[in-house]
Amino acid sequence: ILCFFTAAAAHQEATARILAVPSPPPLRFMSVSRGGVLTVWDNDLRMQKSYKISTEANDLHAGKRRFKSWTTDAVYMPNVHKVAIATTSRDIHFFDVSTASCFEELHLYALNNVPNCLCYWYDEKSPGSRSLLLWGDDTGDVNLLWFLRPHIGMFEKPFTEEDGPQQVFMQEIGEHSRLLSYQVVPEVQKEAITKIMYEPEGDFLITSSANPMRSVVIMDIHRKKKVYTWKIRKGVTCFDFNKSLNLLVTGGVDHTVRLWNQYVTSRPTALLHGHCLTVLDVAINEPLGQIFSYSKDSVLKVWDILSYNCLRTLVLKFPCIQPGRILEHGEFPFLLVQQHPHVLLVSCADYIAMLKLEHADHEGEILLTHSAQLCSAIYNPFFHQVVTGCDDSSVAVWDVETGTKCLQLTNVHGTEEITCMAFDSSLRRLITGARNGTIKVWNLQNGHNLHRLEVVMEAEVTGVLPFQDQKFLVVGWSHKIALYDDSQPGNLYLAADLSWKGGQIHKDDILAVDYCPSFRLLATGGFDGEIIVWNTETQRVYFYLRKSHHKRLQPPVDKLLFLQYRAADVRLKESGMLISSEAGTLYWWSIFGAQQQCGQFYAPRKANESILGVSTNQTNSVLVSGDTAGFIQVWDISEYGLHLNEKTKPLKKPPLLHSWRAHDSTVVSTEHFLFDSSSFIVSASSDKTARLWTAEGKYVGTFGQEKKWNLKNPLTYLHPKINP
Repeated sequence: ILCFFTAAAAHQEATARILAVPSPPPLRFMSVSRGGVLTVWDNDLRMQKSYKISTEANDLHAGKRRFKSWTTDAVYMPNVHKVAIATTSRDIHFFDVSTASCFEELHLYALNNVPNCLCYWYDEKSPGSRSLLLWGDDTGDVNLLWFLRPHIGMFEKPFTEEDGPQQVFMQEIGEHSRLLSYQVVPEVQKEAITKIMYEPEGDFLITSSANPMRSVVIMDIHRKKKVYTWKIRKGVTCFDFNKSLNLLVTGGVDHTVRLWNQYVTSRPTALLHGHCLTVLDVAINEPLGQIFSYSKDSVLKVWDILSYNCLRTLVLKFPCIQPGRILEHGEFPFLLVQQHPHVLLVSCADYIAMLKLEHADHEGEILLTHSAQLCSAIYNPFFHQVVTGCDDSSVAVWDVETGTKCLQLTNVHGTEEITCMAFDSSLRRLITGARNGTIKVWNLQNGHNLHRLEVVMEAEVTGVLPFQDQKFLVVGWSHKIALYDDSQPGNLYLAADLSWKGGQIHKDDILAVDYCPSFRLLATGGFDGEIIVWNTETQRVYFYLRKSHHKRLQPPVDKLLFLQYRAADVRLKESGMLISSEAGTLYWWSIFGAQQQCGQFYAPRKANESILGVSTNQTNSVLVSGDTAGFIQVWDISEYGLHLNEKTKPLKKPPLLHSWRAHDSTVVSTEHFLFDSSSFIVSASSDKTARLWTAEGKYVGTFGQEKKWNLKNPLTYLHPKINP
């Protein structure tokens, strides 16, 4: 909530960047103008001092005077109390801000290219360990300057009596190898990098450019992992990224704000319309669950992350605004301070606006199952337990009858995110797969690690399942189908068998898999929309339900589900018995019928959503779908896709029995199960909760809540606090 607005005149040119400098207290703000003026403000935006950056210093080696230069970006370096300022003169100025007075301490000059944008990272838990200054330049390269002992010094200090900042020639950087190291990641972008961020978990670089074919690129520094490239028409002007939400937000000249999943580049999760001119900056405010966007006409919009609704529109009335005058902005108008005092600063020309942010009053805290996003929740009918897994590599086992936690496993895959889970055929063991390709098998009673499976590739595991002949089957971003022999329980290490007789023919990531024991059929679905049905007796392709077309983009296959009850009934052999979920549409496929596609319908409540959770009951009479907006829907499929012939038209939607808002964000899994002859649904979400419902949508409880329920007594059921 934005509660007030103030503006302050700064310098006579546009502001390139605003910084928050909390140390030494009290909080100060610093703005850097395009012309090279560093201005210090108190926390009420009262001007304190100004400093002029020396932009026409002599080039000591060339003996030439530099042209007039412009500031491109600035960044605060908290652990060393410095501010780094980059300019078009191919240099970086380092200001000491450890006291109330600032001074330029060091000048790094003669860089290879113009540093367009800066980013700084240090370990907050160990401020004295190595830190990193990154800049993206005008040729598309990323430069990394590692400060190895930042508390000892950033650069070697020469013995000199000269006044003024220490001059460091970039070509002599090797003389400072005791304190720093320098590397270049070339051609990250094909043209100038407009913004850069660094994600230490995985050493990921996030960069943007004006090139529509490489609008945003996420890649690791060593270029060993998968590169994610967003191709956005007309490119992007700005972006923000939040790792804990797996959320990328972009803004562009087409006036649109787009929300993206970190791992899905093909289509945005939401399009936010409402701006009338180019979007100049965006910012994710995770504590408030909001996104801020700002456009060239000084319009600020506040969006709800969960509902995608525009909560507020503010026209910032800067004193410099005149009718018919085109407003001048720097490249980075926003500064979002998420700690106290919770403010958003916005710059326009030589003015800065400050908007104070306040949390809305909540009726109590929302209960959480885990401290991170969940990957799934699965029900074990043998032990009557629910198992939940989440991104912080932890697994919890819960008694479904009461909601009591029975077992907690941490560091299941070290620090890697758990991406999929399944029980073995005996229901006594748990199989887990992770983002880095590791797979493990666990004893559900005591939490012991029974098996470690050979890694096929350092790539995400998307599906694990118990297979025929005492084997496990695993698929993922490796594009491969791997088998593991489970016939020797004493073997800790299980080798991967990649000799799939039909060949490893998926050309893109395998995202979905399911197995039909009745017909010995395996279905696999890829990121490119390809769906293959395999005969598992021969391990060869039975047929393609859909081939990938490079000329025509297909949405990814998010989920595959065999209707096992139909498959086991010989009278229903030609009915639709395989469901695929693709961009929110559920496709129904007949394996043995006269026509393969026998139905399709868009399942989510809202437009532009996807279905990640799909399950059915034992008799395949109902289907449960969970979408990326947090809704669960229960469909009557008892007659859907049963009686088909060549003249039958593809069916429309089956009857909708129940629909409700189950979570505040994406439903990642749903499972329908029976307990004591009553039907229930367990759901998991990226909102960090797993919840239990009756089949009609009545809320039972959240796993992890203090008060326990009795599944046999509806009077013990609670009600969640969910945003409508």
